[in-house]
Amino acid sequence: MTETRTVLVIGATGVIGRRTIQHLDAAEGWRAIGVSRRKPDYPTGAAHVSVDLMDKADCKAKLGALDGVTHMLYAAYTDRPTWAAQCAPNALMLENVLDGIEAGGGGLERIVLMQGTKYYGCHLGPFKTPALESDPRHMPPNFYFNQQDLLMQRQPGRGWSWTCLRPHTVCGFAVGMPMNLVAVIGVYAAISKELGLPLRFPGSEACYRAVFQVTDADLLARATLWAAASPAAENEAFNITNGDFFRWQHLWPGFAAYFGMDYAPPQAIRLADFMADKEPLWREMVQKYDLMETPFAQAAHWPFGDYIFNQHWDIMSDTLKARQAGFPDCEPSAPMFLRLFAELRERRFIP
Repeated sequence: MTETRTVLVIGATGVIGRRTIQHLDAAEGWRAIGVSRRKPDYPTGAAHVSVDLMDKADCKAKLGALDGVTHMLYAAYTDRPTWAAQCAPNALMLENVLDGIEAGGGGLERIVLMQGTKYYGCHLGPFKTPALESDPRHMPPNFYFNQQDLLMQRQPGRGWSWTCLRPHTVCGFAVGMPMNLVAVIGVYAAISKELGLPLRFPGSEACYRAVFQVTDADLLARATLWAAASPAAENEAFNITNGDFFRWQHLWPGFAAYFGMDYAPPQAIRLADFMADKEPLWREMVQKYDLMETPFAQAAHWPFGDYIFNQHWDIMSDTLKARQAGFPDCEPSAPMFLRLFAELRERRFIP
């Protein structure tokens, strides 16, 4: 009989945690325990623990009481207004989780820490591409550095190892998550269509023509299980993306066709400003099309859209290291977007 491995998924309601738990539900020999403040809003057989990750005592009491945890995916994040301000709280949450798990005794084998391409400074401006896992760090602050250093410093003398995964712009379904590009595009397109407008790329001309990449949440879930179990992933970092590159100029006409809209050339607008008065229209659309009751503030995070659609430099990661280590999966990005738009419609999130 195969021994069941138990994965503690920190950040169970986010795009990454959601897909990973759903993948674990269907995987033989694995079970999940989800950890988040609010209960998952999707069907799952996984147990759930509500924990305040900023509260050390709460983490010790609740995570220390869990039995049989062999693996952990850490995909939690708390935002702050500056890069420097993000470091302390995000490192503290990981430290609190580790303290809590270790208070319950041994048995932990592998920690999978979710990072991203910001590790290479993609958020700061043009950077070396394609990015390699061996590339030197940029000038701190960057909370990814704090978290990885915490694992590396804490590991000696303990029975667990770590793996860092570095996806970029993870695409999947989750309501109310700030970094959800699929929701941004879907809601923007739905509002444009309701107003009788063609679909226009809302960002800069330079971004429209720059090289970009994304990571499918399903592919990332598979990579997480591989990283959790593979000896080749022990104490290593891996870029995990769909494996292809694209330019928005080649995708947006297809998005317009999918939504049954005309397409027009890009028109740069600040989404956070131009969507600020659209809440009444959104409420009307929810009633008119019998949509999921989603508050407009949770439907899409417009500042994230502005951030993505105004990067005028190439975003590229090299994924050969993961392939050579035993994870060969890839996912064509253009059809992935259309599949996820279809999921938004099927779930009555957009018309």
